[in-house]
Amino acid sequence: MVRIRRAVTKQRPADTVTILFLIILLVLTGIFYDSLPKGPFLIGLYSLLIVVQILLARYHRNGRMITIAYDLIFPVICVLLIFDSLEWVVHYINPEDIDPLLIRIDYLIFGNHPTVMLERIMHPLLTDMVQIAYSTYYFIPVSYGIVLISKRKKEEFDRSLFLILFCFYLSYIGYILFPALGPRFTIDHLQTQELQGFLITEPIQNLLNRLEGIKRDAFPSGHTAVACTVLYCAYRFEKRFFWICLPVVAALIFSTVYCRYHYVIDIIAGLVLTVLSVAVGEWYYRGWQRRKADRYIQ
Repeated sequence: MVRIRRAVTKQRPADTVTILFLIILLVLTGIFYDSLPKGPFLIGLYSLLIVVQILLARYHRNGRMITIAYDLIFPVICVLLIFDSLEWVVHYINPEDIDPLLIRIDYLIFGNHPTVMLERIMHPLLTDMVQIAYSTYYFIPVSYGIVLISKRKKEEFDRSLFLILFCFYLSYIGYILFPALGPRFTIDHLQTQELQGFLITEPIQNLLNRLEGIKRDAFPSGHTAVACTVLYCAYRFEKRFFWICLPVVAALIFSTVYCRYHYVIDIIAGLVLTVLSVAVGEWYYRGWQRRKADRYIQ
């Protein structure tokens, strides 16, 4: 029992939550194996990611490149691969989209569809600007991690990495439990204007559509939840980065509705997810630190 406890405390929380989530995906793949179009591939992918995570956790001190892979490269690749795999998981596990419910909630709040209401302020320059803001989601967490590593804030980095990964994985669970396509697919027929920018919007949209495909990833808004979790961590550990990113994240959140990726209720759910990720994540991390301290005392 003591050996198990020590093995757990040696593993940093970011590694533990990644392995745990991959095990959950493996179990789901096994349960719904006959319904999934790429069952063998998914089992192989999730198993490989678990093995790589364990190996990196064990040997990350054996060279600078392995350390970089452990801290930055693998977490990014792991999140992207898991997200991409959800295209072959979500709709086959839970085929009932909740878009009609989300549309009704938005309509009850605003008396109209928010994406339709935003047509009043639509302008090609604004569209280009908010589309760029939407795309910063893919760079904000990585940039924050690089800043912490460059300043040798290892403890702050490990804590932030865990909270951000925890938020990512909770959002993925949300996609499985509450699949939704988003307004750009479901109420496109109600829009009276196309989203048009000057030069940037269409190329970015086409690139994102090719990279992301069509997934049920609207509820909750992962863009909102992850970006706000990064803001929370930056406010605690890197104030300058926080103030730089604050207007960018505000524009990002606005862009999710303006660019018709999300309903407003998705944003609200994303903010709730941030609070949940931080509250539960911080509670777990403090407990892990106490167990780690007890192990060294023993």
